Amino acid sequence: MQQVLAKPKPQGEPQVKGPEMNDRDRINDELSTVKSMTHGFNTGLNEMQNPTLHRTVSHILNDLHEMEFTLFNTMFDNGWYKIKTADPQEIRKTYDQFNKYHSQFPNFS
Repeated sequence: MQQVLAKPKPQGEPQVKGPEMNDRDRINDELSTVKSMTHGFNTGLNEMQNPTLHRTVSHILNDLHEMEFTLFNTMFDNGWYKIKTADPQEIRKTYDQFNKYHSQFPNFS
């Protein structure tokens, strides 16, 4: 049985949202922007040949991932982001599926 993890929304938050941006909208916009940036930086990092530039962009990417984690936690802590727990049977099924692929990889030991 799948459960949903969520925290209660802040008191006083309206049930029906109007057209104006609120804190949730702003943080969600920041989270979406940072997620998009991490995708772009990941792609760029894969293509970089200059070691100094690679290190610099790698540090920036790490900072972006930390920011993404902080924004997500802020949304979760305010009840604006729900997490569905994984079904143990589904986890086992997926594990078994990918564990079978293990024999297809070369052994380098």
